[in-house]
Amino acid sequence: MSDDAYTPPAIWTWDKQNGGQFASINRPVAGPTHDKDLPVGQHPLQLYSMGTPNGVKVTILLEELLAAGHKDAEYDAWLIRISEGDQFGSGFVAINPNSKIPALVDRRKAEPLAIFESGAIMTHLAESFGAFLPTDPAAKARVLSWLFWQMGSAPFLGGGFGHFYAYAPVKIEYAIDRYAMEAKRQLDVLNRQLEHNAYVAGDEYSIADMAIWSWYGQLVLGRLYNAAEFLQVQEYTHVLRWARELDERPAVKRGRMVNRTFGEPSEQLPERHDANDFDLRTADKLA
Repeated sequence: MSDDAYTPPAIWTWDKQNGGQFASINRPVAGPTHDKDLPVGQHPLQLYSMGTPNGVKVTILLEELLAAGHKDAEYDAWLIRISEGDQFGSGFVAINPNSKIPALVDRRKAEPLAIFESGAIMTHLAESFGAFLPTDPAAKARVLSWLFWQMGSAPFLGGGFGHFYAYAPVKIEYAIDRYAMEAKRQLDVLNRQLEHNAYVAGDEYSIADMAIWSWYGQLVLGRLYNAAEFLQVQEYTHVLRWARELDERPAVKRGRMVNRTFGEPSEQLPERHDANDFDLRTADKLA
């Protein structure tokens, strides 16, 4: 560990050049930076997002709802390019004052309903369609407990481990060690739960699985931070079993593609406005 010691100043000041890969979009104030209206498509559900783990949660759910026969779950998915600051446009800030993806506008009723935070969006959709969230109070509580576990834990994985391991301009041993320890603890929590359960909250596939898979499933499958070997994910055999099973679901494959602008071109669908937007090559691949 470095002998260099950092002494915090009496008053913190913002250094725009000291934020690493995402310095251009990180700032200590909220609110819009420019005027830009949001587009509106033909479907009642309008999603504004990007294919990051938080965005993938919602597109997987929407594709699973459609696969389950809920035709009213058809949606338009508009790309919010967070690296270019689209989340700070006035239209996006109006539906999500926190300026983070995803955000959803549900136009199924006379008064459009704007929802932000991925867990809130997933709960709203699951309840309104009566799918992937049990109605039995005890079973529902279990699903929501694991959904909220993901919401509370993932910042340590992404903003903590992922940032310092993959994106920070300086590799800090203490920070990487601290967050690697926490990431592995979380994987152990999940591994112990999945040792005796087919899915995270029990025997039924739910929104908790979709949310957790988008982060931890993709992590153990080697898709986040190029860190699978570093974290020795092969130790978490039950998480790997579960992650691979979900990865084979056609709706998961489709959901993972929506609003995606990186990786293999065949796995990208920057915007989605109709089921036919998945082209024939993709359809053959998913069959």
